Amino acid sequence: MTKLTYITKTGTTIASVFDDLAQLRITVFRAFPYLYEGSIDYEKEYLKVYAESENSFLFAVYDGSTMVGATTCIPLVDETPEVQEPFVNAGVNLKNVFYFGESILLPAYRGLGLGHRFFDEREAHARSFDTCKITSFCSVVRPDNHPLKPADYQPLDKFWAKKGYQKEPSLKSKFEWLDIGEKHSTQKEMIYWIKQLS
Repeated sequence: MTKLTYITKTGTTIASVFDDLAQLRITVFRAFPYLYEGSIDYEKEYLKVYAESENSFLFAVYDGSTMVGATTCIPLVDETPEVQEPFVNAGVNLKNVFYFGESILLPAYRGLGLGHRFFDEREAHARSFDTCKITSFCSVVRPDNHPLKPADYQPLDKFWAKKGYQKEPSLKSKFEWLDIGEKHSTQKEMIYWIKQLS
């Protein structure tokens, strides 16, 4: 492991690291609970929303020339309808919410405090906007008896709770992707976690 370096990008400049971010997402999200069978082309299309938002944000970690960790956030008003829908249905003003996208890190770099920094960096960006009162992210719901669940799997619920987030079962979306080993994409239920910013 060489000395780690850190970058931040906002708005359209995030597109300059789409290749690195796409590859990292495919690698990390292949593991349980996402089991994501990704492709670079699909990823680049998915990530466009960040380059199209003036106030989106990316914080990334590099080991040499390799992106080993990254996290993103974006004003909810700039997100896709499927992400916005549960908040609209709940009567939440979208202008008051920042949506946190991925928070991904290769296994070899875990345990160094970077997960905490990912939240701190995103929350600092969100707080720089006077309209932001809530930060939120979502996580996939998988059954406890899922055949691909590792015996030593530890969910991140306790970590998220320590960061001040609460699971809000009334806020749900369904996202579709291809699971590893499957031939067709299927919908997965996602539950949102929220934090009220002081």
